[in-house]
Amino acid sequence: MSEKENFLTIKENGSNELIIKKSRFIASIARTSSTEEANEFIQQISKKYRDATHNTFAYTIGINDDQVKESDNGEPSGTAGVPELKALQLMNLKNVTVVVTRYFGGIKLGAGGLIRAYSNSVTSVVEKVGVIKRVLQQELIFNVPYNRFDEVDHYLKTNNVFIANTEYGVDVTIHIFLDDDNQAPVKNDLTNLLSGQITFKKGVKRYNEIPVENNNYHEQ
Repeated sequence: MSEKENFLTIKENGSNELIIKKSRFIASIARTSSTEEANEFIQQISKKYRDATHNTFAYTIGINDDQVKESDNGEPSGTAGVPELKALQLMNLKNVTVVVTRYFGGIKLGAGGLIRAYSNSVTSVVEKVGVIKRVLQQELIFNVPYNRFDEVDHYLKTNNVFIANTEYGVDVTIHIFLDDDNQAPVKNDLTNLLSGQITFKKGVKRYNEIPVENNNYHEQ
């Protein structure tokens, strides 16, 4: 499986405000999977803050940053949209649109100050809403006897294996999801744990969302 099939995006839509030298910078961020969705979000936020001095934006669509766009919306060229886009790309986020609204507070920030303000606005809103990793995973289904369930459950939780469903019938049927790279080791561990008395059945393949707990997003 290509690494490109797994990607980082924001956990949820949201907004955050920074006050920098009396100017208000309001960053609004959303998941967008197409340019149509991105443009709709930009228009929605620009309308909401139509009395603002500037509504700048940046978006990146596609796992390979297939479609990107940014706008300074009247700020000096390269001081708003570009740093916003760079901030998204440095955090390796995909399918995200951010609009940073500025209400001018009377104090000019200079080019360097503007770049920092718009970049920090994006970083701050991302930290607030959180980041998830969308991972393409394979479902594996297997049965365990009731008297072995606790140790299997303990193994899965200790190793952060995503348990999608647990059904209680004659035996306990467990549905787990694994990255392709993790299938062999987990299967091997469970087979050893149950002394070979286990059979795995493949289920569906789908994207699951795994929370990213730290800010080193580009290292994920």
